[in-house]
Amino acid sequence: MSAAVTHPHVAELVERHRATLEAAVDAAAKRDYWSPYPEFPKAYGESAAADGKAAFESLLNLPFELPGHPSDGDLVGGEASPYGLELGVGYPHAGPDALIAALTAARPAWAAAGPLARAAVCLEVLARINARSHEFANAVMHTTGQAYPMAFQAGGPHAQDRGLEAVAYAYTEQTRLPESAGWTKPQGKRDPLVMTKEFTVVPRGLALLIGCNTFPTWNGFPGLFASLATGNPVLVKPHPRAALPLALTVRIARETLAEAGFDPNLVCLAAEHEGGTVAATLAVRPEIRLIDYTGSTSFGDWLEEHAKQAEVYTEKAGVNTVVVDSTGDYRGMLNNLAFSLSLYSGQMCTTPQNLLIPRGGIDTDQGAKSYDEVVRDLAAAVEGLLSDDARATAVLGAVVNPGVLRRSAAAAGGEYGELALAPRAVEHPEFPGATVRTPALVKLDADKPDDRAVFRGECFGPVSFLVAVENTAAAVELLRDTVRTQGAMTASGYTTSPEVEAALVEAALDAGVSLSLNLTGGVYANQTAAFSDLHGTGANPAANSAYCDGAFVANRFRTVEVRRHS
Repeated sequence: MSAAVTHPHVAELVERHRATLEAAVDAAAKRDYWSPYPEFPKAYGESAAADGKAAFESLLNLPFELPGHPSDGDLVGGEASPYGLELGVGYPHAGPDALIAALTAARPAWAAAGPLARAAVCLEVLARINARSHEFANAVMHTTGQAYPMAFQAGGPHAQDRGLEAVAYAYTEQTRLPESAGWTKPQGKRDPLVMTKEFTVVPRGLALLIGCNTFPTWNGFPGLFASLATGNPVLVKPHPRAALPLALTVRIARETLAEAGFDPNLVCLAAEHEGGTVAATLAVRPEIRLIDYTGSTSFGDWLEEHAKQAEVYTEKAGVNTVVVDSTGDYRGMLNNLAFSLSLYSGQMCTTPQNLLIPRGGIDTDQGAKSYDEVVRDLAAAVEGLLSDDARATAVLGAVVNPGVLRRSAAAAGGEYGELALAPRAVEHPEFPGATVRTPALVKLDADKPDDRAVFRGECFGPVSFLVAVENTAAAVELLRDTVRTQGAMTASGYTTSPEVEAALVEAALDAGVSLSLNLTGGVYANQTAAFSDLHGTGANPAANSAYCDGAFVANRFRTVEVRRHS
């Protein structure tokens, strides 16, 4: 590994993080389990949880300090925790012109630093974030509604893994060509042609990260660190309901950059009040050359259509489908599905929505089970998982926004179809103001046009559809068609038949969706592991990119050649 490293502190960071970078590059190639960031809260010290909570609470009801950050003097905010707390944090506001000017001025030195120096600084940012994982967990919990254990893991170490993964891919792609090469072409009896050729990575320009409400760090870190590691200044535009986790990220990045001798305005915050339109304004600015977005299909489609000057990476909505054909572990299947449907109240882009079950039933290790029996037993598994309120809140978290609550209420009122399991409100033992709902399970029929209109659209949140289909072959074709037309982040199948398994794999490859088969243990359809699993494929309407592959980073820079005779 080599690069132009000029600042003494940068050279020290290169040595400090070289082994981690090399291990990350190796892990991405091998695809086995690896992480430098412990996912167990106690690994951070006996007092870490209390210290992190205290650090979070010290941020509340105060202006959020970002020294040297562009500001017009106004503060924006208004975050309210799904657990019933008003956060009261005010973030510095600045107009698009000031923000873009600051990032543009910071760009040249960062572009010239080289891939290794940039990677080392990014790894230092991640290391500092990791040390404050409990603080981030509180910030994620109280902006997204995730329960604390999930907020710690998904919002902390797992998000950091995804950020590091992006840095590793960025480093690999930027160093795929040598910095310089000799070129000698024989010419027979004449002297050979001899040239020296230099290959320089040139970043695209300014990057815009548009954060989401549900997973601000897990979905935000890949784009943030992919752009930063490839030399592009990043403007972080958080979701107004989940600004704090990304604001903390911006603060730590700015501090790290300044200590390394770079302009901290390489990373800036574009905060706004609820209902603001700054994302749309910034997205079409000619200076913005990269956009990362997670959120609704409508705005994602708008970005892809209108932000023509930029490379746009989107993760939008989809309809995740499970085909239930047969199983050799009926109880394990039910328990796995019950947890998948309940985790974070179904507020994950990877949560299964449609479960396709043959009308004639399925074969299991407990004998044949009719459609109605599968529906009844799955409902019982969900009820059993969530029967204790304290355990239920640890799994469900809280409802993230009014839209999710409306869909839960609509299911409870029978608007979608016959209820197999009605949702219920759960009292949170620690936060009496929390809004918590258990999943609703709705019975539908694939042959009824009104039912098809329901299950073919996304119903984000704790509502799942148990769809009766003619047979397994019809289920596989419905899976294929749904992914092609509506998109999906995940697909799953349960079968003991090699022929059905082959058909499911063929359908997944054809439609472009990652497939999980026969999950009955501690791995769930709505979970993916950095350095091993790809999150999304970029091959169906739900997303045009994947966390993380070479395509996610390679077009954030170009390589420019300079050649001369030797």
